[in-house]
Amino acid sequence: MKAHIVHAHSEPASFTAAMRDVAKAALEAKGYDVTISDLYAMGFDPLISRADFTHEVGEPVAFTKEQRVGWSERTLDPAILAEANKTLAADLLVLTFPVYWFSVPAMLKGWMDRVLLSGPFYSGRDMYDRGGMKGKKALAIASLGGRPHMFGADSLHGPLGNGMLRHVLQGTLGVCGYEVVEPFFAYHAPYVKPEARTEMLAQLKDYVSGVETLPALKMPSLSDFDEKFRPIKPSN
Repeated sequence: MKAHIVHAHSEPASFTAAMRDVAKAALEAKGYDVTISDLYAMGFDPLISRADFTHEVGEPVAFTKEQRVGWSERTLDPAILAEANKTLAADLLVLTFPVYWFSVPAMLKGWMDRVLLSGPFYSGRDMYDRGGMKGKKALAIASLGGRPHMFGADSLHGPLGNGMLRHVLQGTLGVCGYEVVEPFFAYHAPYVKPEARTEMLAQLKDYVSGVETLPALKMPSLSDFDEKFRPIKPSN
């Protein structure tokens, strides 16, 4: 079994980096072959542009179309090909990041824009339970400053996993076909005492160790929609 961790935090000594290391150790203890892309350390370029392609592109650039051509002809920036190949090879994709402004860091968003290519990962017809990553799992591990009571249906910020981060968990990972397991959140991480962070890391170790049995987020099934993605109404 292979796992690929994509890490997005600028500080090597951050608590998010500690979570990455705990996740890596827990997966290796279960027999996973683990690779890591530390995006800041790599100097990964998050900006999608025509420079992503070595073939001649149209005017203006239709990025999803050119990604399909680039993947088919292997005329993509070598950095993109390397990241796509590592991700495609993994049975489990793990994202470690801090929550910034109801989202992921721009570095991680750029990685998703450039690496989760139209073609091998998804297409306009092949998504969710027909996506390229069907049969594989994805796990998000995130730190944030808020406290648990600040998130939920009637809370200050609303739901977290199926609200604030739905664009990542469903709109990105789910669309690609991943079975997206319940994410792990380290609440109020910058402000708690060191012993509380130590306890969070212990909880994360146990959480990742059980990744095969973690519940998955509910995703749409294309069988519930017609060929133009209109809902199929149940017959009376």
